[in-house]
Amino acid sequence: QVQLVESGGGLVQPGGSLRLSCAASGSIFRPYSMGWYRQSPGKEREPVALISSFGFTNYADSVKGRFTISRDNAKIAVDLQMNSLKPEDTGVYYCNHNQKGTNYWGQGTQVTVSS
Repeated sequence: QVQLVESGGGLVQPGGSLRLSCAASGSIFRPYSMGWYRQSPGKEREPVALISSFGFTNYADSVKGRFTISRDNAKIAVDLQMNSLKPEDTGVYYCNHNQKGTNYWGQGTQVTVSS
């Protein structure tokens, strides 16, 4: 099994920045992908940013140019740098790890963008 530990959520003003981190541990097999999903009130959980074990990235259209997903050089981990945050970015952000077709999820961290 894979365990995911998230950190970095919180309250930030519109236009501000926030950085989320997620570290994976357990039985890790390559290739794998990691990423961040979010669930906003009244919406389904949706992918925000994904990164493969080879470093390829994919972003939701709504966050392109504002969010950056990256890998930690020393750990099986990913960060999500969120800039120019908007109120509509508010939601619960979940770290995701996928290997062998199986999804693993973090507990979720709340991100609230409000003045």
